[in-house]
Amino acid sequence: MSTAVYPPIFPHDLIKAEEATLARELQWLLSSLQETLASFKSGLEECVALLVPTEPGSTLVVSSLRSESVKGFVTRVGTRIVKGDISLRLPTLPPPPRLLFFPLRLSTLSTAPSLVLTQLTSVRNLINQCLDVVDISTWTGDAHDAHFISGQLRLLLELIQEARQTLKGGEPSDALGKWWESCLDENIFSPTPPPTLALTLSIHDASLILHIRTLQLIAPSSLSTTTTTTPSTSFLSADAGLSLRQRLGLAAKLPEHDESNRIFIYKGQEVRVREKVRVDSQDPSLMAVMAKLSALEHGVRCARRGLGVVMMSGGEDDE
Repeated sequence: MSTAVYPPIFPHDLIKAEEATLARELQWLLSSLQETLASFKSGLEECVALLVPTEPGSTLVVSSLRSESVKGFVTRVGTRIVKGDISLRLPTLPPPPRLLFFPLRLSTLSTAPSLVLTQLTSVRNLINQCLDVVDISTWTGDAHDAHFISGQLRLLLELIQEARQTLKGGEPSDALGKWWESCLDENIFSPTPPPTLALTLSIHDASLILHIRTLQLIAPSSLSTTTTTTPSTSFLSADAGLSLRQRLGLAAKLPEHDESNRIFIYKGQEVRVREKVRVDSQDPSLMAVMAKLSALEHGVRCARRGLGVVMMSGGEDDE
């Protein structure tokens, strides 16, 4: 069975008719994409609403599973941690006198530095850039220029992918780069933690990840440096942070971890990580943001692919 056009159309007239049909279809698609862009903007604004500082914030449990090593909570407001109270019971971290645990609380002093989650700041900035791209595509640029809209959709897709990847994070231990260069400022806490305690806070898979490391000095660093260390950040001896039982070798053997046999330069000192504890705390708001970004990424991909087909480009670069 075959189809034919009657009356017959000459080949060159058929080509012109096909081109005219494609042009009309392209204009129709560009007009409908304005509604699609409006839906993208609505989804992005929902993501922004989940990241803006809104009281009372999100209170997250920060506790280790099946142990009493770490127990407490933190409160996130926007991109900042504004409140925190954590109790540590680690074999390598002796508690203060008359206490069974080591208290770790965020300082309430006005002079204390803020605890900002840089990953969330980056995500919020990227989402704001996405909103700018949508506004330019809708109001500033030529909404009937297929190449312009295609380029804007590609930029929007790249920004959404970067925001989602930032929220997802890389390897949990490397979410902030080298941990020995990105530990939390001890002045954030009250009382100030000992210099043998290193803390890092990051985002991975839309969850808050707290890494706690207790350190042991190996030897004074032989590296030349022009920075002088203050008494609050210098190590007093190789036994700093050890209990009497540990110094005498009577304490139970510590569990192995992936950094047991490595040496790091931390604040100008060569140290070894004696104990390492990781605590995950899922954040429902961040999980919602990641889900929305994934849906937006899929929507932008489909829009680009449809526009590419009509423009005869096929959308190959979407893959």
